Amino acid sequence: MKAAIHQKYVEAEVRCACGNSFKTRSTRPVIIVGICNACHPFYTGQQKFVDTAGRVDKFQQRMAKTQAAQAAIAAASSKKKRK
Repeated sequence: MKAAIHQKYVEAEVRCACGNSFKTRSTRPVIIVGICNACHPFYTGQQKFVDTAGRVDKFQQRMAKTQAAQAAIAAASSKKKRK
């Protein structure tokens, strides 16, 4: 190996968005991650939904409008059949 061309391999602290932190070794002293083994659904067995920009709410609103429109069409067609 050539001398003085490689990065330093130091002890690093890994920090998660959930607040968990642990030590490992890396070329960076601090590593910040969004999800770790303490909060990942695969390891915890808990399902959690991340609602980015209200996408779930927007979908539910569109679905409600569609169902209301379909119900109105069904009601109108049943009135026509009665006459």
